[in-house]
Amino acid sequence: MINHVWGLFTHPDQEWQEIRGEEESISHMYLTHVLILAAIPALSAFIGTTQVGWSIGTRAPVMLTESSALQMTVLSYLAMLVGVAIMGAFIHWMARTYDASPSISQCVVFAAYTATPLFIGGLAALYPNIWLAMIVGTAAICYTVYLLYVGMPTFMNIPPEEGFLFSSSVLAVGLVLLVAMIAMSVILWGVGIGPVYTS
Repeated sequence: MINHVWGLFTHPDQEWQEIRGEEESISHMYLTHVLILAAIPALSAFIGTTQVGWSIGTRAPVMLTESSALQMTVLSYLAMLVGVAIMGAFIHWMARTYDASPSISQCVVFAAYTATPLFIGGLAALYPNIWLAMIVGTAAICYTVYLLYVGMPTFMNIPPEEGFLFSSSVLAVGLVLLVAMIAMSVILWGVGIGPVYTS
């Protein structure tokens, strides 16, 4: 796992070819990659919101109670795990349009490795600062999109122009999924499952 993570940052083209050549099951992928890396942003946010807190300007830091932060940590962690599976399923479904025939396992693996920069970028949540979050978040999103566009033609073994269209479709679905998660958060907050701040 660590070799692939490092390779995706240092030589993504070659790393995608190596990942494609491996036969990895969904359960193995989750146990060795997704469950570990998805915990980075969740645990970082828990620590940041309970121990450091958000501060805007010269105001005192705003922190969450540990029970509230734990509840939100678990929900966000589960959302990331489900999000990877949904993206993998969509990639598998969409592959038929581009005459690619990957297995569902390969598609989930592709989705998981593509999301790696987002998981690692979650370390910024250890120190909740709006500018740090924006800079690290933007960099993580940009590199995730780069991995998607570079990796799709290689991983799916399709021409680059088809890979571009396929990647654009996946990116659009990813944005829709993100909006759906935000909407779900708003609904949960509306029924009382939301942040509780320390006094």
